[in-house]
Amino acid sequence: MKFNPRSFLRRFTSDESGATAIEYGLFAALIAAVIVGTVATLGTNVKTGLETVRDAITAPSE
Repeated sequence: MKFNPRSFLRRFTSDESGATAIEYGLFAALIAAVIVGTVATLGTNVKTGLETVRDAITAPSE
């Protein structure tokens, strides 16, 4: 079988399976970044809330 560069280039440029895999990877990275940001924000808020409760419980009664 003889190598045909035109046929190879035509097949190579029309193949989109690699682009699809890259798109899925970018979507996964975006979702992961959103999850990390959300957990970091919620973690800070939860910590502040728990510290408020702790301070209210351990405050000396008057």
